[in-house]
Amino acid sequence: MLSNFFIEEHIKNALKEDIGFGDITTENLADEDAVLSGSLDTREDGVLCGIKVFEAVFKILSPDVKIKFYFKDGDKIKKGDKIADISGSARAILMGERVALNYIQRMSGIATETNKYQTAIGDLPAKIVDTRKTTPNFRAFEKYSVKTGGGALHRFNLSDCAMIKDNHIKFAGSITNAVRKLRENISHAHKIEVECDTIEQVKEAVQVGADIIMLDNMPCEMMKEACNIINKKAIVEASGNVRLNTVREIAECGVDIISSSAIVAKAPTLDLGLDM
Repeated sequence: MLSNFFIEEHIKNALKEDIGFGDITTENLADEDAVLSGSLDTREDGVLCGIKVFEAVFKILSPDVKIKFYFKDGDKIKKGDKIADISGSARAILMGERVALNYIQRMSGIATETNKYQTAIGDLPAKIVDTRKTTPNFRAFEKYSVKTGGGALHRFNLSDCAMIKDNHIKFAGSITNAVRKLRENISHAHKIEVECDTIEQVKEAVQVGADIIMLDNMPCEMMKEACNIINKKAIVEASGNVRLNTVREIAECGVDIISSSAIVAKAPTLDLGLDM
């Protein structure tokens, strides 16, 4: 969940960026006591995400703004649905409109894209997860959106899990050297993941006791062979060239996790509008 103090701090910075020294249009058109009402509507189908953030934008500008939501995060919405009614200070609503929409459109777009991938996986046990290819300083919101869309979460940052990638392997000399050195130094609470490009690397990662083995850019036949070798001794993650039209085939290989940057980095915003 997104904590209130984190949301408020982030929104305040977004409002500072957008309003600057003042909204010269709104403040010269609307008196301080002017009121306005409107509705948040969707112009396309999708999965709703970010209502708490949307509301917080206006509450920061004026605690008197009232919003009544007809859907909650995670709900599927259809083109033409009214998401919420809003009323209150005209200045607050007009000044906060763009920032509020930027949050909820982006978050709903990610939730919608994630849901498409998880739906494509269907009844198979694999879960679609995100990566660290996120927007700087917006990661918490994007990860919340992935979760809301039905996906699962990868590590939040570099301190969550030790992930040995190709450059780490080159630096350490081998997967075995890298895993053993990490075991000696990291907390018992941290897992170790190893990125593997070949079957030989998979065998080495299993032998040295990696907790998670990532099959990087492997064709499906190789992934099936790797899953048989791993044989539940580690969590198996597939990564690389994951697309909506390939994710089901990848899941059928027997992997546990499918990571994709596309559910965040390539997710379009969901078309929502605030109509006064």
